[in-house]
Amino acid sequence: MNEQQKLSVLQLLPSLNAGGVERGTLEISRALVNAGHESIVVSAGGNLTRELLSHGAKHIELAIGKKSLSVIFLIWPLRNILMGNKVDIVHVRSRLPAWILHLTLMFTPSNIRPKIISTVHGLYSVSKYSEIMTKGDKIIAVSKTSEKYIHDNYPNCPKNKITVIPRGVSSIEFDVDYKVPENWKTSFFTQFPEAENKIILTLPGRLTRLKGHRRFIEMIDELRSMNKNVHGLIVGAEDQRRKGYANEIKDLIDKRNLSASISLTGNRNDIINIYSISDIVFSLSEKPESFGRTVAEALKMNTPVIALNYGGAGELLKEAYPAGLISLDLAIFELALKVITILDSVPDINFNSIPTLESMTTKTIDLYRNVVSK
Repeated sequence: MNEQQKLSVLQLLPSLNAGGVERGTLEISRALVNAGHESIVVSAGGNLTRELLSHGAKHIELAIGKKSLSVIFLIWPLRNILMGNKVDIVHVRSRLPAWILHLTLMFTPSNIRPKIISTVHGLYSVSKYSEIMTKGDKIIAVSKTSEKYIHDNYPNCPKNKITVIPRGVSSIEFDVDYKVPENWKTSFFTQFPEAENKIILTLPGRLTRLKGHRRFIEMIDELRSMNKNVHGLIVGAEDQRRKGYANEIKDLIDKRNLSASISLTGNRNDIINIYSISDIVFSLSEKPESFGRTVAEALKMNTPVIALNYGGAGELLKEAYPAGLISLDLAIFELALKVITILDSVPDINFNSIPTLESMTTKTIDLYRNVVSK
């Protein structure tokens, strides 16, 4: 294929609400449009749809991620979308949409079937259902951790089908020299006055059970007992399906009399400013994750990170900031001492080892071209 030939790339995912997968979809979409290609996204829509449309992409609404038997009836609409838009590549980012696509292609003439690329975003439960993410023409692993997960659990997947393309962080958006606007500071500390003039410790991530909120709360309690002038920020939206967990976290904060020492900010669209005012950012997920996006973002802002030594977050920290690594069995008292050590030191961050958005989008589009040319 001529390198200048225009590609039509369709990305397939459940919805376009806030999340790492959704954000990555928009980043690739924008890069495709900027490179002169056609970007189509099929999803149930969401609060990021307007942003997608604003950079010139096309959105087609289809409830492709709905966990219901009725989703089987989307095979024909999806087939019509693929054929009507003369799609070269379908980039599938989630398991249920991958299955619907698989069934759709069974009813699509072989001579006009698009190439299939899947991204293994998470360390899914090992099953036939999850194995569908290894069935594309090419597979993108978002980290070496993700690549190892595929090798270990799906040995029938050829190794040469897998390309490691780490999730990237924008060098423009997340800039070490970024200065937080004074009016933002005034507004933020008016909303959260207890955090002003404190050592700010931040745990980003949605309020889900495995994100390590309890450990974070216990650590703040320990540091307060040491008379450290700290304030914890828990930054992330409540999971609408798990309201009970959010209430558990609030009850634990109240039980430990930490309502003046920990703020739950909810979902924020100003995370860059929060990273900038934070003294340390944490990644305490109790289950290994495929990639540590918040780790990469915070480090890019020259903010130290403390993270558990496994999964994608540990993989990234080993290269960029090994001083921040901790073990899962580290006692709360020892974690508090680790915080004090980090606060007393100048961060030595290896910025060159942090994956960039520019590299991610370039490698992904190059993969698209290579797949189509073959």
